[in-house]
Amino acid sequence: MIDYKQLKALSTVIEEQNFDRAALRLHITQSAVSQRIKQLEEMVGQTLLVRSHPITPTQAGQALLKHYRQIEILQNEVMSELNPVLQSGHIRLAIAVNADSLATWFLPAVDPILKQHNVLLDLKVDDQDQTQQLLRSGEVMGCITSSSSPLQGCHCIPLGIAVYRCLASPEYTKRYLPNGCDRSSLMHAPIVEYNHKDALQHRYLNRFFDLSSGDYPTHRVPSYSAFVDMTIRGFAAGMIPDQQATPYIKSGQLIDINPGYYLSVPLYWHTWNLKTPLENELTSALLKQGTIDLDAFSKHPILTSP
Repeated sequence: MIDYKQLKALSTVIEEQNFDRAALRLHITQSAVSQRIKQLEEMVGQTLLVRSHPITPTQAGQALLKHYRQIEILQNEVMSELNPVLQSGHIRLAIAVNADSLATWFLPAVDPILKQHNVLLDLKVDDQDQTQQLLRSGEVMGCITSSSSPLQGCHCIPLGIAVYRCLASPEYTKRYLPNGCDRSSLMHAPIVEYNHKDALQHRYLNRFFDLSSGDYPTHRVPSYSAFVDMTIRGFAAGMIPDQQATPYIKSGQLIDINPGYYLSVPLYWHTWNLKTPLENELTSALLKQGTIDLDAFSKHPILTSP
């Protein structure tokens, strides 16, 4: 029989990425946290955590983590249904989301969820090509990703298309692209990436200018606001989604360095097949906001991104 106090200790260590912080949150000692995880490992006969940086669950740990988080959501739904007046605890929703969605349309989407329910968000930010791995590992209950292939035990909902254009300031184009945007000029023009996982710039430059990684100078700036600021200040060109870029284009602060060419990135919502009322509400809220801020799939029958 699984001890759910031990499972909670495992989940909390993963969330906090630290045994001491997990102990503080659980109101027990650090040694008690370690003991609970050790007992759980002895019960299943396998190591559950890779004690590295970051702390990650093993394959067995992933299975138990997913089980615990599903039970936590189901238990909250049952308690809310049985005693909605007295039910006052919070449910933690761990969701993986890409930085661009978080900076633009995600928070407006979940606004009604946070206002109507006792929900605490635990957001994991990663590239849209990488977020699904966090769902696979059991670290999140849902993710926004560019992949349309659902994992076993999950379902996939299309949200819409994010359109990315390569933008830069007028000063940048005067300095680095005085004779227009061509392959030879771009080889000496700085580009900004979010981090080493951010492949949008590479896809764009490879597709339209036959440039490979290493053919052009690259800044790496792992902050969405600073990423945009880098382009506005003329330090680099970068791929920015339309919903974020429109006001800067209208004001003249940013221009499309290669008008008419863009990348269309499909976004999908993947979540467990629990079909709880809260999960259904969250899915509906994301879909509703997606129709407002993202392009319809019907507008991009042939996607411009790989």
